[in-house]
Amino acid sequence: MNGYQVTFFTQQDRRNHGLPLADWLIKAARDLGIAGGTVLAASEGLGHDRRLHSAHFFELADQPVEVTFALSELEVSALFALLAQENVRLFYTKVPVEYGVIGTASR
Repeated sequence: MNGYQVTFFTQQDRRNHGLPLADWLIKAARDLGIAGGTVLAASEGLGHDRRLHSAHFFELADQPVEVTFALSELEVSALFALLAQENVRLFYTKVPVEYGVIGTASR
């Protein structure tokens, strides 16, 4: 299938409706019927403000987090509409991709 890989970049301490933003994004995607997404925690990142964000031994609040989805055009529209409705401010990348599943299901 053809669609988009959408990756959102945030920090561990950002929240929406009481949840860490990455967790909220995954839950929101599931509620929209989106089949999958991946959350990756990074050790360091350089923010748009040119500030270094990193996971510290005692404090993970500033840890960079990526949330990535492979989405159809309709799913992108639905997810971005929800983000606009929720007034969530996030940096993202959106890249055209071909995606699918190969092989058979595990027994």
